[in-house]
Amino acid sequence: MQPSRHALITGTLYALAAGLMWGLVFVAPTLLAEYPPALLAVGRYLAFGLIAVPLAWMAREALRGLSRADWFEALKLSAVGNLLYYLCLAAAIQMTGGPLATMIIGTLPVVIAIVSNLRSGAAVRARDGRLPWARLAPSLALIAAGIGFVNQAELARLQAQGDVDLARYGLGVLLAVCAVACWTWYPIRNADWLRTHADRSPSAWATAQGLVTLPMAAVGYALLWIGDAAFGGGALQMPFGPRAWEFIGLMLAIGLFASWLGTLCWNEASQRLPPALAGQLIVFETLAALAYALALRGQAPAPGVLLGVVLLVAGVLWALRVKPQAA
Repeated sequence: MQPSRHALITGTLYALAAGLMWGLVFVAPTLLAEYPPALLAVGRYLAFGLIAVPLAWMAREALRGLSRADWFEALKLSAVGNLLYYLCLAAAIQMTGGPLATMIIGTLPVVIAIVSNLRSGAAVRARDGRLPWARLAPSLALIAAGIGFVNQAELARLQAQGDVDLARYGLGVLLAVCAVACWTWYPIRNADWLRTHADRSPSAWATAQGLVTLPMAAVGYALLWIGDAAFGGGALQMPFGPRAWEFIGLMLAIGLFASWLGTLCWNEASQRLPPALAGQLIVFETLAALAYALALRGQAPAPGVLLGVVLLVAGVLWALRVKPQAA
């Protein structure tokens, strides 16, 4: 079923808001470069889970309507799309630099659109339709070209520095690819649940994911604390690391804005847009993260980066003109 014009505009605005907030998660590994990625991941989602507790009380009626299967689905989504994704992403940012990791994650619109269109389930095709490949191809090409230009500019900058650890760099690229895999699976699976349960509250679903994340993050935090005491000699300075107040403040900020509110906005977008189209709108996260990374560096974007951004935006605008065809 094709989305209405109102649903298309509203869904796009929600996706834009989610992208602006999700871009904040790329800032923490740079600002807290001495913190290990595992501590950043469990810290972020421990904050997300704690924030979800009072929100769950306010949404208790909606949460009571979730079945055991729904809670198990929220658990799987949180484990892969939250903890594993951010663990890989934070490590990749620290190993390769913010902009390069951001642009690798920027392949998500292309990957998600292709995977969504390739899914063969009859029920999925009947519900969402398919974006015609011939009309989708120019959008995908523009987005891929934009990502390529930004990657080329970042690689040239790293090579000019001459002090790149190639083994560390290669591992960072591999971890960024793993993060792409996690976040290809998450939005498609999450959108399937939301579009199948169109009568459910997107905010309650975001809160449910926060609740199931809390025990996983708490266990991870405890294991890190025990491991640091037993084998690390207290090097992590647990529980909050060497810069406690900065760590706590940043974790609470991204836990509220990037994790809960960003997920809420993305859920609202996912209920209104076909997955192949919504997947391309993740480019908003890429653009926001790139802008934040360059601001932290205090640098103006290079010409190649600017050209890449223009191509990315053009690709998204083109994609919004493509209507799904009924199966």
